[in-house]
Amino acid sequence: MPRRRHSKSQPLEGRKALGANMTECTWSFPYASQRMPVLASNAVATSQPLAAQAGLEMLRLGGNAADAALATAIALTVVEPAMNGIGSDAFCILWDGKELHGLNASGRAPAAWSPAYFAGRESMPKSGWDTVTVPGCVSAWAEVSNRFGKLPFARLFEPAIRYAESGFLVGPITAEAWAGAAKVLGSYEGFAQTFLPTGRTPRVGERFHCAAQARTLERIAETGGEDFYRGALAEKIAADAARLGGQLTEDDLAAHSPDWVGTIEQDYRGYQLHEIPPNGQGLGALLCLGILRHVDVGSLPVDSVDSLHVQIEAMKLALADAYRYVADPAYMDISVEDLLDEFYLEHRAECIDMRRAQDPGHGVPDQSGTVYLTAADEQGMMVSFIQSNYMGFGSGIVVPDTGISLQNRGTGFSLEECHPNRVDGGKRPFHTIIPAFLMQGDRPLMSFGVMGGPMQAQGHVQMVLRLVDYGQNPQAAVDAPRWQVLKGRSVAIEEDFSPAVLDELAGRGHQLERLPRQPMFGGAQLIYRLVDGYCAASEPRKEGQAVGF
Repeated sequence: MPRRRHSKSQPLEGRKALGANMTECTWSFPYASQRMPVLASNAVATSQPLAAQAGLEMLRLGGNAADAALATAIALTVVEPAMNGIGSDAFCILWDGKELHGLNASGRAPAAWSPAYFAGRESMPKSGWDTVTVPGCVSAWAEVSNRFGKLPFARLFEPAIRYAESGFLVGPITAEAWAGAAKVLGSYEGFAQTFLPTGRTPRVGERFHCAAQARTLERIAETGGEDFYRGALAEKIAADAARLGGQLTEDDLAAHSPDWVGTIEQDYRGYQLHEIPPNGQGLGALLCLGILRHVDVGSLPVDSVDSLHVQIEAMKLALADAYRYVADPAYMDISVEDLLDEFYLEHRAECIDMRRAQDPGHGVPDQSGTVYLTAADEQGMMVSFIQSNYMGFGSGIVVPDTGISLQNRGTGFSLEECHPNRVDGGKRPFHTIIPAFLMQGDRPLMSFGVMGGPMQAQGHVQMVLRLVDYGQNPQAAVDAPRWQVLKGRSVAIEEDFSPAVLDELAGRGHQLERLPRQPMFGGAQLIYRLVDGYCAASEPRKEGQAVGF
């Protein structure tokens, strides 16, 4: 029986005729639909179709997967601005045909930040200059291009610049996220001038363009990213900070560099999930799979109450540890190796009660906005890439006349005394955004990610279990209903699960928030390696697309 989408649609009576203006129609989608995966020798998958086409354009020009991924990432700053921008952070896992490489391009706190600077606050702020750490995504673009790209760096910017200059038509999910962010950030002058030029957010199907962003992208392209950190753009960013009381300086920007950090991994039934090491939350996914190694999940029927219960309980245990210990690795008070110790994970598995939901006492970061993309080429290169402004448009700070919206990653710091993630100058904050990669021994199997704040590690686990334990194909794994641990015994869960299963979960003590399918449950994009070519899948909860040839 097809699933029903729980959205309201207007009755035909009294509704204005469609006519020539497509914005007159209702932008709800009340009927279930099924996406098909893309099977191709070269592939790109991401959350916005125009950005996916930008990546495909690079592949057709003779570029490789690195070029495709970067062109996609750059275009996403234009066509999905509510989720990322030029002032984002970024991470990347790349298979070059022989080995995996992991890049951490997250930025550090301004040198002037300290616990004393934030004294008297109950929590880190969520907007304004006191949330802005050094943006890292421009450095990621340059670093990946220099090391692995084939095409000239400037060529990668051409689609994004076209979209910024000529404009693009705003999609339904983007329009909704834009409007939501405007309610919170509309009072910020730079944000309003750039993203509310007519005094409101763009409606579905309206064209939006940003000439200032086009000029900025041209400058970054011409200088190989150098101008953003040590040139005129850096001067503009620092000047705006000084004007509005921010602490970010030209010296902070000039001191930034991305780091090749490798990956950390967890074996699960002969498959290895790879994540970027801390300061990201990828460790949480590895901890959860390590706990589930001691439970025969595959013996439990797919989508059954026992299968869901044990996954949820393992995830809560993993998040409790991740939120307590993950920080800038220079400040962590327990090692990744100790957390992934087999005996420790076995002990954590023993804490699971199959009869009752428990509360191991973890904290949860705020919901956020992120873009994820993946690309693969016929030579065998595969790229897993993620960038984000964190919460919607991030800090609300948009540098005048540049189109640079700045992230609010500083809000990921803790103010708790003695916590390894306590705020301090020159320190990287806890990060939610995480790319993933699945290996089978020395064979690359899948490049993937599930964007969406605290959903990301949880989404990674659910994708791996559906593929490994239940043998589902990548698109089926993406289409399947999901759950998200919130806090305490609270769990958000999609209503597409069997009502009887949901009732039994509630009977075991889970406090369920039953919701229709929606973006809060993540934006998955997957490229799965076949014997000859790839299978690419894209998230039905987003506007995205898998493309290939």
